[in-house]
Formats: sequence, structure tokens, C-alpha cells
Amino acid sequence: MSDGFDRSPAVCFLLGLPRSGTTLLAHLLQHHPDIVAPPEPWFMLALEAFGRVDQRHPAGSPLIEAATSEFLGRIDRTLVCRAFADTAYSQYLAAAGKRIIIDKTPRYWTALEFLEAVYPEAPHILLMRNPYAIAASLKSTWGIPLRAENSYPVSVSALADLMLRLPAVVISSLADLVLGLPRLAAHRARPRTQLIKYEPLVARPDQEVRRLLVALGCDPAVAASAGMEQADYLRSSSFGDRKILERNAVDESSVKAWQSQLSAEEMQTVTDVELLIELGYEQELLHAQQAGVVDRGGEVTELHRRIFQTWRDLRSRSASNSSIVRQTQNLSDTNVEEDLRLADSTAARLQHALLTSEAERAAGLDAIQNRDAAIKVLRSEIERLEQVLNMP
Repeated sequence: MSDGFDRSPAVCFLLGLPRSGTTLLAHLLQHHPDIVAPPEPWFMLALEAFGRVDQRHPAGSPLIEAATSEFLGRIDRTLVCRAFADTAYSQYLAAAGKRIIIDKTPRYWTALEFLEAVYPEAPHILLMRNPYAIAASLKSTWGIPLRAENSYPVSVSALADLMLRLPAVVISSLADLVLGLPRLAAHRARPRTQLIKYEPLVARPDQEVRRLLVALGCDPAVAASAGMEQADYLRSSSFGDRKILERNAVDESSVKAWQSQLSAEEMQTVTDVELLIELGYEQELLHAQQAGVVDRGGEVTELHRRIFQTWRDLRSRSASNSSIVRQTQNLSDTNVEEDLRLADSTAARLQHALLTSEAERAAGLDAIQNRDAAIKVLRSEIERLEQVLNMP
């Protein structure tokens, strides 16, 4: 891993799971006069989705997507995205009067390959935190359930059951831990990536921030002390951790709070023994094991991840199916009686719309069948998981 970056960047990506402390770190870094850190742009995720159109678009999303795909297929899409991103980031920097923009968006773990393709030279700051503490924060801040009610303390199975009945936003938060954490852990080996851990950050904020400033090519001598003042910019945004608005100083009170906030069953939910050891959280793992957490083995962990990945695929298909159904309903609600009074050309267009509706209805049925097949696969994975967990 690089000890520093070769040159001062215009764009730096701050990566970390939701509830891992990214808002705090971004806030501390932008005390430096060269740096601006918007609360959470989510910008590169929107850019990655460029060309995918809302199904309700009146011009017809299938036509728009087909036409733009054909057009973009003849040019370098990555260069187009880079040009757009450069313009957007540059304008933001110019308006702020700063030299470096730190794009802190926790769900960028879903688009690491895209970030690398568009900005291969950009420095990354990777913030890691004890997974048990992240889980406790998800529970206390957002009310994310970590086990099914009245379930046995086999948390992986409990989460699989939750997946079938909880809102997508809740499962997405759990997927951050199950799928996002190992992806970010693997990202540590990327060149031009600076690793920082939450626990040393809150224990020695000035020292850790200075280290990152040097890596970013900034003079640490002109940076203000790592305090909690000047956080009003967060009040005007819907994103970022609102809790830092209530803090007067950086402290270590949150480091061990998870020990009293999580039950053994909830700790079991986020226990990936190999990953905890790899990230240097052996002592935290020992505490969890003393509380009753056991090592379910690598096979269970892999099945756990596969179930969540199946859910993500299912969610994507379901969203597509919902859009198709919505389009069909829009066509069905057309005031046909009024339109039939119009000229023959209008009647012909209605006939065409009817044929289109039938085609879309057929596509909708296919989507439903795909969804049912995905559910079947998911249930099969859950059954396999139960068998593994029940092995003596």
C-alpha cells in the first residue's frame, strides 16, 4: 500500500460503510482550507446509471435506452462519464473556492469498479470500523432489526427470514454489512488508498487527520484542530450523520457502546470470524465469543452472502417488473372513448398502443416468472443454510 499520493488530487473518494464514521472524518478533513467535503453527493452512483431511464418517461424509456445504447456504443462511455464528472466537480470546487473535493458516499462500495474506470488515478481514503459497532449504530440510529422476533439464536437464518418480509431499505442496510464490508476490506490492497480505522481516529483525531492531509498533498500546519465546530453546512442537507451536530468534541464514547447494545444473537448476525481477524478486531471477536457467539464456519458465511446477493438480484428484477406493470396500467387508464372520436390516424395510434400494451404485459409475465424463480433459489439457499447450521 502506498504511504502517500504522488500529487495533489482534485477528487478524492472517501469510502466506508454507512454508520462507520465517514461523516465525522469528512468533516474533520474539510477544516483544511484546501478541502471541501459535501455531505453525501451520491454523484458517481447516478453517473453509473446514465442511460437507464425512468419507465414513466413520456417519450418511452425502452426507445430512449435502445437509442442511447446504440449511440454510446460507438464512443468511449468512460471518457464521457469522466468529462461530465470533471465538469461537475470543477464547478463545485470553483463555487467553494477550494482545491480538493472529497466525495464521501457510503454506498460507493457498490460501484468500486466504476470509480476505478473513471478515476483510476484518484486517491481513496478507506475508513474501517468494528462491524459490531456498525451493527449497533444501525440498530440504535435507524432501528434496523438484527434478528427475527422469537427466533433461535441462529442469526444468519433469522436474517434470511427477515429478508422476505422487511422493507427493501432495511435489507439494504444489512446488505451493506454482509456484502459491502468484504468488498471494502479487499479494497485495502488498491494502490493510492489510505486506510484509516475509526477507533484510532476518535482516540487521536489530530494525528490521524494530519497523516491523511500529508497523503493528500496538503500542508497540515495550516489545518485547524480536529474539532466539531462549523458543522452548520450539514443542517441544510438531508444526508450525512446528523448526530455530529450534537457533539462538542471528538470522543471515544461510541467505541465500546456495542457491547451493551447488542445481544449475543445480534452479535452472531454480523460475525464473520475470518474477516474480523483480517481487519484486526480479534479482541472484539473474543468479547463476542465470551458472550456466546460461535464460529459457524466459512461455508455458512458464504451462504449468507449468497442469500443477500440473490436478494439484490431479485430486488432488481422486481423493480423492473414494477415499472412494466406501471406502464401497462397507464395505458389501460387511457380514455379510449374520447380518443375514438378523433380521426382515423388517432385510432391507428391507439391500435398500436394496444399492441404495445400486450407486448409489455407479456414482458411483465416473464418478469414475474423470473421473480418467482429467484424466490425459489433464495428459499433453496435458506434450506441449505438451515441444514448446515443444524449439523452437529
